[in-house]
Amino acid sequence: MTETSKLVAFAHLFEPGAGTQPINRIEIPLIQRDFAQGRDDAPTRRIRSNFLDVLAGALVGESTTPVELDFIYGDVTSDDGVLRPLDGQQRLTTLFLLHWYLGYSKGLDVPSQPWATFSYATRASARLFCERIVEHAPPQAVGDPSSWIRDQAWFQYVWKHDSTIASMLTMITALHDRFAEVDVKLAWDRLTDHHRAAIRFHLLPIPDMGSPEKLYIKMNSRGKPLTDFENVKAQLESHLDEVDPGRSFAHKVDGAWTDFFWPYRGEDGLVDGGMLRYLEFVIESGEWRRGIAPAETVDARARELLTSDSDGRASFDQLFAAFDTWVGADIDAYFDDLFATSRTKAINNRVPLFGGEARTNLFEACIQTFGETRGATRVFTFGQQLLLSAVVAYRAGRSTEVDARLRQRIRVIRNLIDASENEIRIDRMPALLAEVESLALNGLVGDRTAFNRAQFDDEHAKAQFIEENPHLEGVVRRLEDHPLLRGSLVAFELNSALLEKRADAFLLAFESKSTWTAMTGALLAAGRYPRARDGRARSFQFGVGAEGLATAWRAVLGTGTRESAAPLREALNAVLDNVARSSDTAEALTEVKDDKLAQWERAQEFSWQYYVTKYEVMREGRSGIYFGLDGALGYRLCMLERTQLNSYYRDPFLSAIYDLAGVGGEVDEPWFTGYEWNDRWLTLRRSGARLRALEAEFVLDPPLDDRFADTFLTAAAETGARDGVIPIPQSVSAGEAIDSVDRVRRGAELLQSLVRAGL
Repeated sequence: MTETSKLVAFAHLFEPGAGTQPINRIEIPLIQRDFAQGRDDAPTRRIRSNFLDVLAGALVGESTTPVELDFIYGDVTSDDGVLRPLDGQQRLTTLFLLHWYLGYSKGLDVPSQPWATFSYATRASARLFCERIVEHAPPQAVGDPSSWIRDQAWFQYVWKHDSTIASMLTMITALHDRFAEVDVKLAWDRLTDHHRAAIRFHLLPIPDMGSPEKLYIKMNSRGKPLTDFENVKAQLESHLDEVDPGRSFAHKVDGAWTDFFWPYRGEDGLVDGGMLRYLEFVIESGEWRRGIAPAETVDARARELLTSDSDGRASFDQLFAAFDTWVGADIDAYFDDLFATSRTKAINNRVPLFGGEARTNLFEACIQTFGETRGATRVFTFGQQLLLSAVVAYRAGRSTEVDARLRQRIRVIRNLIDASENEIRIDRMPALLAEVESLALNGLVGDRTAFNRAQFDDEHAKAQFIEENPHLEGVVRRLEDHPLLRGSLVAFELNSALLEKRADAFLLAFESKSTWTAMTGALLAAGRYPRARDGRARSFQFGVGAEGLATAWRAVLGTGTRESAAPLREALNAVLDNVARSSDTAEALTEVKDDKLAQWERAQEFSWQYYVTKYEVMREGRSGIYFGLDGALGYRLCMLERTQLNSYYRDPFLSAIYDLAGVGGEVDEPWFTGYEWNDRWLTLRRSGARLRALEAEFVLDPPLDDRFADTFLTAAAETGARDGVIPIPQSVSAGEAIDSVDRVRRGAELLQSLVRAGL
């Protein structure tokens, strides 16, 4: 023992001269573990029972020798007289509960007792619990006070899951079991005797320990490891002192906020991970609003954000609003009422999220995956972040209910996000966030956007159309929810007389992949619908057949401006009008194709459009992407399986010739790689002779093996070739050279004749 320590009883700590510094209250600091003496495991039960035997013996036993509980030491702050123990937490907590139990049992006014100023800083819930049991002492004849406490209106449901509170309740029950039948006056007098208190300890204050927040971060030798959120929470509490003097944050984070996080707790049984991820989501949104570059740690980011405005009030209010909005909410039901997946029907006007596996509960997705990445991609995407921000803004500023106005605005935001793959990136997120929050609160107003401009204009066009034709809103919604349109209606004329029939026809025509092949043929017959890709002249996006990728149809039907989609609209509307008139969708599509082919054949006009319509093999590329020589759709095309020319692809004309000739065993399959201007040949396996098609002619290349030289010359002469060239008869129409004979049939005949000749 040192000269700075003093033997003292718990009730006398708060009296002048009890210690080297005045003590006004006790606060268990953040560095401490949960209260452990009330745990319900066998070893702790034995320790608790032995300890209470010692206390009971001192208070009501025959011995008059005081019990000394060794040293209790900690920091006593000079400005407010708060004792924060570094050692002795467990004993002090039990002594507080013992004084509380005997005090109310004796009929004392517990709130007025100096020793009642006992608190926990480890969790706001434990702090609040201590306050409540002091303010609301049980009646003297209540029986087990822990059961009475659990039945009170002020007892929060989430406290049942707080380990410190659960341990305190267990200790209260143990105290009741031990002291319910004793002479309370005797026990109290011995406990609080000024001259010879029955239970004492040595108080050793340690000055200048530093802030408890720093100790909380640096020290944890007292029990289980602290979570990242507990560290951040400690820092936040210190940052919020000026703008949160009532410590609302501390109370809510372990009270009302924990309640709505509780159903989503992690495998460790804690809500801390989810709270931290949601806090990071809120902080990042605040950084974007204020143009703040993020610091390295979450607590540093929070500190920077909270000092970014003059008094910290705006950031504080926004942080609180983002959490407070979920208090009392059935979050699962809320998002289930607002969103559907693209694989479920949008019943009750729910807004489908595009992507078959999209998660509708954005709050849950955020608190489970925010901040995680797969490579350079965020698991909780920027798009999800913007949608959730819009929901939070609407709940905070308009209504916490899922109403028609929210659904309409969220639908617009969903459409803009889906169409803005190129625009949604980190450097543009501040502008995008501001826009979605404005959209959520005010609707679609103004003519400036950070999203895809074409989609933004389409949203305005649809909004005006619905305003003029409210009876067709359901038709518009059904179309824009389609997975191949995903919000864009540039492929449709917004015509009040025709839209509903065309919408029904579209849903039939694209009901399954089985119609895709027929649809590509029908569309090509109806017009030159392929779309230039990303404004580039070299390549074009076609639709695809049943083996192709849905993204191809999405690129055709749901991208670009209304102006650029005009040829597509003309072709699609013609096809849909025919489907609408028919009782058989497949027959209607085939009819469009066959009628146009017959017209071309009668006129002997065989353009590239005719060939791709006529020969299905020329429409079998999985990507639907075609590169044309000199950026033109003509007779020199590359039909891609993937998206780039450095992968293997096919020449659609050579593929059709190869397929029609039926000589697969004699000719190499026509797969190629390289630029669209490279030479592409059909090669005969036996001799190595080759055939290719140019804009207006076939070219024959002789075999390298001299053994086949004479045979090649004879066969070439029989085909009408001169110097290896066989012209393809053409005429000119509207400035375009168009074949007068079917070059695929002519090419197949040439290939067959070369094979028959033995080449």
